[in-house]
Amino acid sequence: MSIDVNDALKALDNPARLEILAKLKDPRKNYPEQEVDPEQVGVCVSIIQEQSGLSQSTISLYLTALQRAKLVTSQRIGPWTYYKRDEANIAAFLKQLHGLI
Repeated sequence: MSIDVNDALKALDNPARLEILAKLKDPRKNYPEQEVDPEQVGVCVSIIQEQSGLSQSTISLYLTALQRAKLVTSQRIGPWTYYKRDEANIAAFLKQLHGLI
C-alpha cells in the first residue's frame, strides 16, 4: 500500500489533526482513561473527542482525513470506533518526504 505525500501533508496541515496523530503515538500515556488496550485496539473516538474539547463531528472529520491519508487505521467494536496510527505508512511517508527534500 503506497502513501500519497500530498494527501498526508494536507491531512497534517491542521494543528488539531497533527496533535491527534502525535498523541496516538503513545496512547497509554495520552489516553490513560481507556479500558481496552489502546496499543492493540486503538483509542475510542469519544475519548479523543473528550480530550480535544472539539465537537464529535469535528473529531470524526479529522480522523477521517487522517485515515484517508493512510496515517491511521480504524476498527469498530460494537458501537465504538477505535483509531490507531499506521506506523508502516507513517514510516513510508517520512521516507518519501525525506527523498523530496
